[in-house]
Formats: sequence, structure tokens, C-alpha cells
Amino acid sequence: MTELEDVVATVDEQVRPDAAERERLAAAVDTLTERVAHALAESDIPAEVVAATDVLQVGSTARGTWLSGDRDIDLFVRFPSTIDREALETYGLVVGRAVLPEGHEEYAEHPYVTGTFDGFDVDLVPCYDVDDASKTQSAVDRTPFHNAYLTARITDDLARDVRVFKRFLKGVGAYGSNLRTRGFSGYLTELLVLEYGGVVALLEAAADWHPPVEFDPEGHGTRDHDDPLVVVDPTDPARNVAAVCSATNVARLQHYARDLVDQPRTDRFFERDPAPLTEDAVRAHLQRRETTPLAVKFDAPDLVDDQLYPQLTKSLGGIGRELDSLGFGVLRSAAFADAHAVLLFEVETRTLPAVARHEGPPVHVRAHAEGFFEAYADDEDVYGPFIEGDRYVVERPRGWTDARAFLASDAVLDVALGKHVESTLETGYDVLAGDAVATLAEEFGTELARYFEPRP
Repeated sequence: MTELEDVVATVDEQVRPDAAERERLAAAVDTLTERVAHALAESDIPAEVVAATDVLQVGSTARGTWLSGDRDIDLFVRFPSTIDREALETYGLVVGRAVLPEGHEEYAEHPYVTGTFDGFDVDLVPCYDVDDASKTQSAVDRTPFHNAYLTARITDDLARDVRVFKRFLKGVGAYGSNLRTRGFSGYLTELLVLEYGGVVALLEAAADWHPPVEFDPEGHGTRDHDDPLVVVDPTDPARNVAAVCSATNVARLQHYARDLVDQPRTDRFFERDPAPLTEDAVRAHLQRRETTPLAVKFDAPDLVDDQLYPQLTKSLGGIGRELDSLGFGVLRSAAFADAHAVLLFEVETRTLPAVARHEGPPVHVRAHAEGFFEAYADDEDVYGPFIEGDRYVVERPRGWTDARAFLASDAVLDVALGKHVESTLETGYDVLAGDAVATLAEEFGTELARYFEPRP
């Protein structure tokens, strides 16, 4: 056994659910399945629909690849594909509310009920029972096909390696396909372990990947994908399972895979969040960096993370590009959300001169040069035009000379913003500058630690 294989075995001992945990899970699934059957029988759903409906456990707990302590049960209620979308949603909620009366509704492509049962977090999701994963009527319809594909191929040894790889990805902050993390999904994790035949071979290979990296387990891909990692869905030839996985997280996997292969050790699998920064610690970083931090702070829109974070990312990019184009020089930026949402920008300078240099075309490019000259010749607000080298040059007034003033103005609403972020900003927001940004530590101390004390 190599040193890395020995580490894998040790980690598995710490993350493998024991017999009691497995038995408790199985009992919960059995009871919930019975509740679904009872809810269907007692409902007003047409008898022919009930007769054609079943319930299926999917996900990691169905395949033995979950980590000890994870408490997720995913049950899919498969309705016949002959009913329309409105009926699917209605019937799904009827069953979900009956099975999980204390639960609540959430929304992916369509609503579903989520709640708790015997200490487990349960998602009860309606889907269509289709005969081909490439002919889905709802995005979740392919999940039973994923489950069937992996169940037929994941051995006990591979399940062990999947658990270890998941723990590794969690430890380095790259696990989770939600749009906040944009990391590796459970399904993608299992496919990669299956592709390499184990976690050791996968880590050794990932250390030397040269993105874009592409895998097509069934050799049936039907389209090109512009992603750093492509894993063609073995049940749907047009889909890249890794589409949501960001280039940053692919690179993060490579960095830490190299580190682990070079120095095998268990602590790499169990990294913890950094200690939250205090206000004084944030101020110390700002004094050391001598930049100007600016933060737009507002009430977080009432959205689930998969809706909120794409909007925060869009807004962060739109405002950041405008700050750059105005000349303030964005060094780095980040978005945080809890009760409040924050768009943080660290700029090289908060204030700029009242004029900015603007070069025209070379004088010998007659048509363009004459047009430039005439555009500014009678403008009393500019210095010039004058000739420097072979070009016309003017120095013209800036639109904004203070970055904080720009962020506090209505002009910020003219850049590309997420829909709900824009509507929230229209109702009011705060702009924090300089040391005032340190007050964010009370709510976002951990996020600020990640920002000011970054790791790969």
C-alpha cells in the first residue's frame, strides 16, 4: 500500500457511515416511501395517474456514497409523462405536503417540498417518468437515469473512493454544484472516480490535467462544449455534467491534488473555515494594503442562493467594469450575502484628477484625424487638441472623480445589474468607504477572512 493509499483508507474510516447509521437511514426511507404510497392513495389524484406513479430514492444515500453525518434523503415521485406541467406541480405538492406536513416549498425548475424526518433532511421531488434521459420534460427527469447508471457500476470499493474524493473536495472548498460555489456535484464526483477506477488514480491524473479536459464515458457526445472540464453525461449525449464547475474550482482541484500527491496526509481532507476577522483585524489589513475599499451594502433580496448569487455576480461584474472604465482601477472584488448583501470593491485610488488624457488617431490618417480635431477644436472644456508624437491629444473633463460618489449616485443603476439587485438598490443602500468597511466584520467576518487571507 502506498502512502497515499494508506491516507485514503484512514480518511474512509472517518467518513464511512457505520451500520447503525445505514440502518436508521434505510428505516427512514422505508417509512417515507410508505407515506408517499398512502398519500397517493388518499388523494384526489386520478386513479389512473396514481396507478402509473412510483417513488424512487436517488442521490448519494441511494448509492452508498454519502459521508457519515450527512443527513440528506432525496425521494423522487415519478408521475406519468402524459400529465401536463401544471398537474405535475399540483400533484407533487399534494403528495409532498401530506408526507412532510411540517415541511416547506422550495423552487428549482418547479416547486417541491422539503422538510425533516427522524433527523434527516428530506427533499420530495416530483418528476416525469420518461423512457429516455435525452427526452426530458423537466430538468429533474434525468436524475433517475443518473441513479440507475451509477448503481449498476459503483462497487463497494468505488463507493469508498467516492466518499474520500467528496471529503477531499469539501476540504479544499470545491464541492457543491450550487451557483454560489460552482464546484463539483455529487454526480460529477462519482463519474470521475468511475472514469479513473479509483480516487488515487484520479488525484494523480488531475495533478497533470491540461484544461480543457474532456471525458465521454459512453463515447456518444453530440456537441462541443466550451468549458475547462467536460464530462459528457452518459445518459444524455448533449449535456456536460461539469458545465457549472468554474475554471477556478478546476484549478483548485489541481493545486491541492498536486499538494496531496507530493505530501500525503489526512489533514488536507478536513480544512476548516478561517477564523472570522474582527474589525481591528480588517483595519490592519487595509492599513497594510494602502488601497481604498468600497462596499455597496443592501438588504439581501429574498431569493434562494441559486437565484441570488448569479445576480450578485452579474452586479459585481457590471459595477467593477464601470469603476475600471472610469479609471479607479479595481484590484479585486467579492460578493457576500446573509441578511444583507455586499458588493465589495478594492480600488487602487478613490479620487482622480479632474481631467483625463484622451489620444486621437495619428495626424497622417487624414479623415479620422480631421474628425477628431474638429470634434474638440471649439470645446472650451478640454485642453487641446495638441500634437504629441504623431497623434492629436486632448485632456477632457472626467465624468466622475470620486469612486464613492459614483457608487452613491443613480449612475450605478445604469450598469449591468441583476434584476432583483437593481430593484433593491432603487429602494436604498449604503456605501461604505475606507475604514468603514471594517464594520462589515460583525456580519461577514469569515468572508472577509477569506478575502484578506486568501488561499488557493
